[in-house]
Formats: sequence, structure tokens, C-alpha cells
Amino acid sequence: MYKGVMGKILFVNLTTGEINVEEPDERTYRDYLGGYGLGARVLFSKQKSGVDPLGPDNTLGFVTGVLTGTPALLGNRYIVVAKSPLTGGWGDANSGGDFGPYLKFAGYDAVFFTGTSAKPVYLHINEGEALLKDASALWGKDAEQTDDILKDELGKDVRIACIGPSGEKLARLACIMNDKGRAAGRCGLGAVMGSKNLKAIAVYGTKAVPLADDVKVKAVKKEQQTTLLESRFVGMLQKGGGTSGFTAGMTGQGEAPIKNWGGNPTDMPDVSTFAADKILELREKKYSCWRCPIGCGGIMKAGTEYSYPAGAHKPEYETEAAFGGLCLNNNLESVIMAGHICNVYGLDTISAGGTIAFAIECYENGIITKKDTGGIELTWGNHKAIVEMTEKMAKREGFGDILADGVKAAAEKIGKGSEKYAMHVGGEEPAMHDPKNSPRFASGYAIDAAPGRHTQGGANEIEGDMQKAKNTYCQAYNATGVCMWAAGMMGENTVAEMLSAVTGVEYSVEKLLEAGERISNIRQAFNVREGINPMERNFPGRIFGQPPLSEGPTAGKSVDVKPRAVEYFKAMDWDENTGKPSKAKLIEMGMEDVASELWG
Repeated sequence: MYKGVMGKILFVNLTTGEINVEEPDERTYRDYLGGYGLGARVLFSKQKSGVDPLGPDNTLGFVTGVLTGTPALLGNRYIVVAKSPLTGGWGDANSGGDFGPYLKFAGYDAVFFTGTSAKPVYLHINEGEALLKDASALWGKDAEQTDDILKDELGKDVRIACIGPSGEKLARLACIMNDKGRAAGRCGLGAVMGSKNLKAIAVYGTKAVPLADDVKVKAVKKEQQTTLLESRFVGMLQKGGGTSGFTAGMTGQGEAPIKNWGGNPTDMPDVSTFAADKILELREKKYSCWRCPIGCGGIMKAGTEYSYPAGAHKPEYETEAAFGGLCLNNNLESVIMAGHICNVYGLDTISAGGTIAFAIECYENGIITKKDTGGIELTWGNHKAIVEMTEKMAKREGFGDILADGVKAAAEKIGKGSEKYAMHVGGEEPAMHDPKNSPRFASGYAIDAAPGRHTQGGANEIEGDMQKAKNTYCQAYNATGVCMWAAGMMGENTVAEMLSAVTGVEYSVEKLLEAGERISNIRQAFNVREGINPMERNFPGRIFGQPPLSEGPTAGKSVDVKPRAVEYFKAMDWDENTGKPSKAKLIEMGMEDVASELWG
């Protein structure tokens, strides 16, 4: 029997209040590894194409991986899935903390929601018992207040995933928060949760995740952890304040985008304010996700220049780059404050920072004025204005209401040529890694089922088979529920070895990559069925160095995305012009039903 899973998933109809349990067969777990593999399998099978992302027919899933909640190294992730209101296609968002493991300890590998509740509700899962409860008193509360109230009511050991006011108000940049500082941030899935009148999920349980060979699992973990903690990169994470310790260096070398993707490090007044020692001076203590030996997160002291409270979570690199160099802002406390606002209200920091940068460039070019912004002077580097507009956006107040749905929707509303400053790929604001400096990110941004992402691998050269191997590996380890710091740094065999020990099924690297390929195919099939052609996505030339910058570390550099896409599609056996998986490939992957639906 396949181990590492609880063997049960919940289906909650919020319209009727009906809650059902299903038990997937062993093949489903083996082939899709849980996470967004299982999520994509469920959504493709049970959801029709063309549904409104913010309507009752969109399915919202919270899914753990096969390795989540096990002794596997850094096995603490869960993934939220749904049709994205930002892109109109496949949406997923990955988060750490404690929530994912506790969902499994409560007895379930996943919970899927359909329908819309007539009033605000939350789902309480306690030791396998699931019950919908009235959340009317929670509606309007921020994410931290919601967490505190539910713990007071249900017990301090309960773990909560919830939305803040941004999700309630259907901001397409809204995310889902857990543990007060971990976010399932991308694709606007907090708005999907809000559209269903679902405020939170509260989980608790003491059930053990079954293991095939407990002794072997512990031995594998011990060996892998020793290797991990001896790595230079992990040492830098531990001593330098986590990912935020890399911000100054990555900004200076051209890895972090500058000035809404149109500038270079020479435009940035002083990157030293983001040096590791600066963030460490403001940090109170480390924060670790469930059983993580690295502890790259952080809890901050109370702000002095800005009024974020003691206990606010440290911003990660992505947040610092988005509210920092992307906006030409070098005031560190303002970046912490903007990140804290996003955490409290439930807003994706990558997209929020990208949207503020878009608004600043519109303001600087006279497309919007102080009359539009309510008197806020949205100029480059004006940290007070950046923080003020972030709060307006989180609350959907004033001009923030225009920005809360992201740059694509904002440009459509503003018009006046603002579209050329709207940096997005297929509707999603890209992450804070510049393909002009790191070309490997170009493929993930452009052709992944969820575009604009920095966590889907890629290759440095235009080599289809290399791209395929990198991307399918990322698809696999993201699905398993392990953190990318373990899987990304230690190689394919790390995940395959632990999967074998946990599940009792032998996973070679080849079998792991096959699972990743299957997951990639079904995520792609979801988009094809929705009529999405990745070759027709918006690819802003500025992001990819077209035309190239004239100065700075990326001067003269550019990436031609479409040849990379063609090479990848060939390797995957997808149509070069549409990205549609071939019928033969889908049948080879054991997805006859998907082949039949796409090809007849």
C-alpha cells in the first residue's frame, strides 16, 4: 500500500453545505505526487472549461504533497489551486509554515471547495471531523486578527489559512495567508476564496502520516540534512537573514529588476541599505517553517520610522526587490511596512510591488496625476507614497481600487498609453529575477501554465531536452510538498530517494521526471482547454531586453523567448504554435481521458 498519504480528500459544496470524503486510488498519488499534480488532476476531471474564476463553479483546492508532514527534509509545503482570476487559466500558489502538515495530521491530503456560501463561513477540521461554521464575525477582520480569534476559540494548537480584507473585496492580487506571515501568494487565489464567502480553514489533528520504512526514512533524512547544512548557500541563508540577505548583491549585479524593469543598478541611489547586516539589525529572531533546520524567515522588532509592530514578519527577497529597486526605493523600513500591510490584508507582495511601480511610471509620465491618486505623489523612490498607496490598494480605496486587480486590469481602466508600462506575462506580474541577467527564468515566465513564476526551473541555453529536464523536475518537487531549498540545491536524487523511503514505491530519477512531465502536461492541458495559447501571451519586450539596455551589468543583453518556447514544446511533444500536448504523449502519460477531451 502506498504510504506518505492519508488516503482521503474532502469535497465541500459551499452552496449546499454538503461535505463528502473521497479516497483516491494509489495510482493517482503515485503518478501525481499530491500537491498541484493532484490538484490539476481533480480540477481537470471535475470542472468544466469556461467557468468564471470568481463564480461558484470554480473549484478551490488546498492540497498537500506526498512528502508534506513526513520526516522528509523541509516537507512543509501546501499548494492552493484554482482557475486564476489574474490570468484566466491555471492558477497555483505555494506556501510553507505549519498549515500543510497540520492538514494531513487532521486526516486529509486535500480539501476542495465548490459553490458559494450565502454567508461568510470557515471550515473547521478537527481530528478528521469537518464542519462549516459561521464566520460573519470574522468578515472584515485582517489575517492576523482572524488567526488570533480562531485560536482563542478553537485552541492555540489549531493552524489557520485565511484571507484578509483584500480577498473579501475580490482584489485579483489577493493571496491566502497562514501562520501570520506565510503566503500562498500568486495567481490571485485569495479573491477566489473571497468570492466563495470562505474566510478561513482551521485544522488540527494528531494523526501520524504513515511511512513505508520509518528507520530508512530517518536515515535518509539524517544524511541529506547533513549535506544540506554543510552547503555554503544554506550557511549564507542562516547567517545573512534569509533571502533578504541577498537583496543588495542581487540588485547591484542586475538580477533584481529596476525601475519597473526599465532601469539598471546605476539608477538606484544606494543598495547598501538592503545589506544583510541592515535587516539583521531590525530582526528580533529567526522564524522557521514546520521542522525546518534552516530558519530563513524572521520576526521583526517594532519599527521606528514606520509603525509596523513587533512580531511583523521579515520581508523576503522578492518583497524587498518589488517594493525596493523596482520602485527605486531604498528605504528599508518602508519595504518592511509595505510587506506587513500585504500580509495583514492578504495581498501578493510581488504583484503589489509591480503594480505600484507601474503606477509610478504612469505618474511620472503624466498619464495619472495627483487628482487621480488623491494627492499622493507617486514618484520614483518616494517611500511614503509607496506605503500609502500600498495600503490604499490593500483596502481598495481611492486609486488603490484601480490598482488592486493588477497592472493588466489597471492599464485597461486607465488607458492613455499606460499599457506600455504594464509589465505582466499573460496577466501575472513577473517575479523579481531579470531574464537579461539570468536567461533561465525566461522560459518559466513565458510558457509555464502559471506564467511569470520564478520557481519552475529552466535552462541557461536554448536546449529543449535540458529545459524539459529542469522544468519537469521542478514540477515534481513542487508537487511533493518539499521546499525548494532542499530540492533545488541537492539534486533530483534527493527527492527520489526520500519518496522511495516514505512511500514504499521505488522512485528512480527517471520515474520522478516522468511524474513531473505528467504534471506539466495536465496543467498545460487545463490551459489548452480554456483556450489559452502561451505563444499568444503578452511578452513585454522590456522584461526580456528588447531593446537591450545601454548601460549597467545587463547592457546589450536580451533573451528571445519564442525560440526557447519552440524548443521546449518540441521536447515535450507539444504543438510548436499552440503548446497543445500531442494525443500520443497524453496517452503515453496514462491520461487517456485528457487526450479524448482535447483531441476527441
